[in-house]
Amino acid sequence: MDYAVNLESLVREVEDHVASGGWDQPTRLFALVPTAALIAASPELVAELGLSSELPLTSVEQELEDSLELEELLGTIAWPDDVQGAVVVLERIVLPPSAESGLPAENDSELIQAASDHPDRRDVRIVSAVLRSGENLNALRYRTHDSAEQVAVAANLVGRLNESLAATFAD
Repeated sequence: MDYAVNLESLVREVEDHVASGGWDQPTRLFALVPTAALIAASPELVAELGLSSELPLTSVEQELEDSLELEELLGTIAWPDDVQGAVVVLERIVLPPSAESGLPAENDSELIQAASDHPDRRDVRIVSAVLRSGENLNALRYRTHDSAEQVAVAANLVGRLNESLAATFAD
């Protein structure tokens, strides 16, 4: 089955769901599972969650260990065969290249504080969706342009994050 057909709607749905909780959220992780399998395993979810068999995949949020950094977390994940993709949502501070020369390099906490206090900082919510078959799609929402209509969606916007998430499907 071609699960990529509804990847954009899934990415927008997950991003909108996370955005409804506001900013300054922890990293969130979702498994993408075949909707038909969910319905077959738990028919009561159809009404409870509003599942539709017309959508090939459904996102299922995963509980995360708060103490793990994203890189550590992704290194510990091995999805079962029925999971066809995954979505990770995180927030980051983005600075223009001109700001990098004035940042402290030795201490991570000082770097984070300097970036947080920088007048040119931009907060961005990043969504990375990767399918087991290799397709990816990303979404970016800036705090300064905080509306669903201004969310940028395209493939390959955050290559390293996509690669790290795709690695969770490696045999």
